[in-house]
Amino acid sequence: MQVFIRHLFVSAGHNFFGHHGGPAGVHPTMPMQRLQCRAGRGIEGDRFFDYKPDYRGQITFFDYRVYDEIKRALQRPQLQPDAFRRNVLVEGLDLPALLGVRFVLGEVEFEGCTESAPCHWMDQAVAPGAETWLKGRGGLRAKIRKDGSLSVGEVTFSLVPGPDSSLEPLRMRRDV
Repeated sequence: MQVFIRHLFVSAGHNFFGHHGGPAGVHPTMPMQRLQCRAGRGIEGDRFFDYKPDYRGQITFFDYRVYDEIKRALQRPQLQPDAFRRNVLVEGLDLPALLGVRFVLGEVEFEGCTESAPCHWMDQAVAPGAETWLKGRGGLRAKIRKDGSLSVGEVTFSLVPGPDSSLEPLRMRRDV
């Protein structure tokens, strides 16, 4: 199975989080070739680094295939991958299958916590109708459980063995 990290991003400030009822922020999403992930803290240089103890959104993942699909569905061929403000655009994983699962990408261990649900701001940041279109496809919010770095390119993937070895095998994207 091949897993690729297509894009990595950080942003020093919040544009949408906490801005409900007001204007969006203007903090740029910065493309990175490498991210430093810190267990229990987040990504160095990102707006959620040390946000609060045990925060479930220390890092966010978004499916690169969903990115390609929404460009076609909403007729936005020029849409840039940073519009979603997710940290990692990954290809080759079934992100919803990682909810409640510990996994390793490269040298970093994560725990999938919750869907990175789209909000009303997606209609402004992406295109009208994006919030509705992205429901169930908004990505994955995770905790960082072991320090390490992530880099753009092919990456190894594995599950972290849990106390119940009878768990069903994780579904992976086989059409990549």
